[in-house]
Amino acid sequence: MSTRDLYTTAPSNPSWQVPATGAARFNWEYDMADAGRERLLALYQKGKDKQWDGATRIDWDLEVDPYDPLGTPDEVLTLHGTRHWAKMTEKDKGDLRRHYSAWQFSQFLHGEQGAMICAARIVESVPDLDAKFYSATQTMDEARHAEIYGRFLHEKIGMLYPINDNLRGLLDDTLRDSRWDMPYLGMQVLIEGLALAAFGMIRDTTDKPLPQQILAYVMQDEARHVAFGRMALRDYYKQLSDAELREREEFVIEGCHLMRDRLRGVEVLENFGIPRKEAEELSEQSEFLHLFRKLLFSRIVPCVKDIGLWGERLQKAYVDMGVFDLGDSNLDLLMTQDEEIAERLDAERFAREERARVTEVADAIAEGAAAGE
Repeated sequence: MSTRDLYTTAPSNPSWQVPATGAARFNWEYDMADAGRERLLALYQKGKDKQWDGATRIDWDLEVDPYDPLGTPDEVLTLHGTRHWAKMTEKDKGDLRRHYSAWQFSQFLHGEQGAMICAARIVESVPDLDAKFYSATQTMDEARHAEIYGRFLHEKIGMLYPINDNLRGLLDDTLRDSRWDMPYLGMQVLIEGLALAAFGMIRDTTDKPLPQQILAYVMQDEARHVAFGRMALRDYYKQLSDAELREREEFVIEGCHLMRDRLRGVEVLENFGIPRKEAEELSEQSEFLHLFRKLLFSRIVPCVKDIGLWGERLQKAYVDMGVFDLGDSNLDLLMTQDEEIAERLDAERFAREERARVTEVADAIAEGAAAGE
């Protein structure tokens, strides 16, 4: 079935064109032994070593209930406890869960396509060859993520939502900027950082094995991507003037507001017949949404501080958002935990497969012995 047939509201155009800006940069220095480049080269090697196939590493035979794909409790749904909830049948509630899951994973999917395009743009525009090498591995990672999210939505949920306007706006601003560091800042720090937190919250709360696998394995890759952005931007931003740093801080502030506001899922409520203004009010009243928003910044605030964007205006914006204290979070620990969770899932799966093989051999031996008696 065509993706267009699965959209709740089909996009008006089959594609979205963003004019390319900035220069493509070649680098004729191929000696990778220069002092100070070891960190990125080590990350490039890790990016090569950690490539995987989404068709085989993920167990696609696992069943998913499209009307409860994540095991979402009633209490976290925006309509719970409202007059609308009191009128809903069990079927309506299942439809609501399906729509919310479709909306969340659709934004993940669109974001991953954006990440793939931004990574390709970094390959083209970044001056250093080692950064080009690593970005090439990331482009493949993001293609795999888009493939996986697309397959989950097509085969397991059977529904997609169009890209949210605010996510689209941030991608547009990121891709239109001609400065080579802006795809790093817009994608590696803002979109990837916020996506990591969203992935992690679902990964750590769902009791459904297939989405848990998908999110854990994607997050294992994303931990490398954020590390790449931190390395590249931390070094570069030390060279910028105060005025240039302020420009990038303004971009971060605007991006954070866009990403925070895109997380309400108002489109879902509109599809259930609730006027937009009321849908926005109901979303803003949700205690779960307030907690979710704060957790979403757990990855981005310490990263922004680490790369050297920590001016007075930016700090005030984070105070106003209620996330300033997250600047002291241990980002390296979070990333290490992301990798360990994926490795643990692999170990558990390999152990199950090994037990199944041992049982199969034992049963075959027993059957052979019985037949010989």
